[in-house]
Amino acid sequence: MYFKNMRNTLQIDKMTREEKLQAMEALWDDLARNSSAVDSPAWHEDALKETEARYVAGTEESTDWESAKKELRERFQ
Repeated sequence: MYFKNMRNTLQIDKMTREEKLQAMEALWDDLARNSSAVDSPAWHEDALKETEARYVAGTEESTDWESAKKELRERFQ
């Protein structure tokens, strides 16, 4: 119920892609500051283990957060 009211307040459909990304980033930053209060979903540990295995095997590369954000913004603009 709260999300529906928030959606109307934010008028997500009228936001540009850049505004949506900025809103997501602000939400993520807030959630990260309070990460101990957020439980990860059960599948998340498996996904992390799979990614780690690909990284160890040399088929997955790491990217710093600023580069990742830039790449995503360019990809979806």
